[in-house]
Amino acid sequence: MTPLLELRSLGCGYDNTVIAEQLDLQLQAGEIACLLGPSGCGKTTVLRAIAGFNPLLSGAIVQNGEEISAVGFMLPPEQRGIGVVFQDYALFPHLNVFDNIAFGLHARSAAEKKQTVAEMLKLVELPDLSSRYPHELSGGQQQRVALARALAPKPKLLLMDEPFSNLDTDLRKQLALEVRAILKDQGIAAIMVTHDQQEAFAISDKLGILAQGRLQQWGTPTELYYQPANPLVAGFVGKGELFDAECLSETTVQTELGIIEFAEPFGAVTGKQLSLFIRPADIRPSIEKGSVMARVEQKEFLGSSVVYQLLLPSGRRVESEIFEPRMFEVGAQVSLHVAAHRPIAFSA
Repeated sequence: MTPLLELRSLGCGYDNTVIAEQLDLQLQAGEIACLLGPSGCGKTTVLRAIAGFNPLLSGAIVQNGEEISAVGFMLPPEQRGIGVVFQDYALFPHLNVFDNIAFGLHARSAAEKKQTVAEMLKLVELPDLSSRYPHELSGGQQQRVALARALAPKPKLLLMDEPFSNLDTDLRKQLALEVRAILKDQGIAAIMVTHDQQEAFAISDKLGILAQGRLQQWGTPTELYYQPANPLVAGFVGKGELFDAECLSETTVQTELGIIEFAEPFGAVTGKQLSLFIRPADIRPSIEKGSVMARVEQKEFLGSSVVYQLLLPSGRRVESEIFEPRMFEVGAQVSLHVAAHRPIAFSA
């Protein structure tokens, strides 16, 4: 199947300064993807290159088998059939909601514009606000209008640059799920740039970690969470820490947290040195005596869970998150048990 979008060894930046390079990925029709990474890693630069706003320094962008960007060549943005939703919504303050949404529908008749705008407003659940102006809308409503405007020309691909970053946490999550449902209903593929891991997980079929100017891994959220390509990816898709480990058998390792036994062999050779990535939810404190003891330095009650900062005998501090009603007081001595279901191991 020909991908809807393909990046081939893409390199992009500004004024011959490379921001990101050697990017390879494919997006199929109807798939929703996220580019996740720290600020300044090049996510927006890549998005702008796909939209046709920035030239390439190397590689190519291919849409439905046709090259739309290469070194020295750029198909104009308006000929790509790609919608864009910006971080600041970019609504025209002097136009009402109707005219903002209809702005990209130049070639259509007045009747067609009216029908399309009505359909879009219904889709984003703002059917009665066509005469309002942007300053009369809440942040969430402005974001919906920006989405409606981008969807009105019926693009096959939608690009979204941190679209929910100006909204509060609860509204961000709600809108992310609603936008995913709308895109799936309309059969529109999308690439969203974000630095929020939960947001990326909520909306995406495919996830790419962009860091240090490279695409570190591209796959499903499940693949990246359980099978990260390197410690950088592991740290981006889930909190955790690296621990030195020595493989004792096919299923057990010795670490600073004690001996950890896994349910299945994970291909390690006895005696091999590893780096093991362990998440806070896998570290379980207990009042019973154990081989490794730690002191509770700090606790934070979060309602559904409690997060503890634990001091190991070596002086290292580690984080534990438990989802049980039991509480350990600051200063208490606790034993540690690691319940990592799947090993996430890297060569030392």
